Amino acid sequence: MTIKPSTGDHGRELEWFKSSHSTDDGPSCVEVAASPGTVHVRDSKDVNGAQLAFTEGPWTGFVAYAANR
Repeated sequence: MTIKPSTGDHGRELEWFKSSHSTDDGPSCVEVAASPGTVHVRDSKDVNGAQLAFTEGPWTGFVAYAANR
């Protein structure tokens, strides 16, 4: 998997990244953006919708869990 900056998000302070496995017409995917001490997560199909924010510990635990699935 590779990541690339998302498009269409001009004027926001966070730099969002979407998985290369995500396509514009494919299944919904998430985007992530890092800020000091926090990882932000949002739906790539609804960039203006709700966002989640995780501190380093919970995010690291989630990534480790997801990688083993």
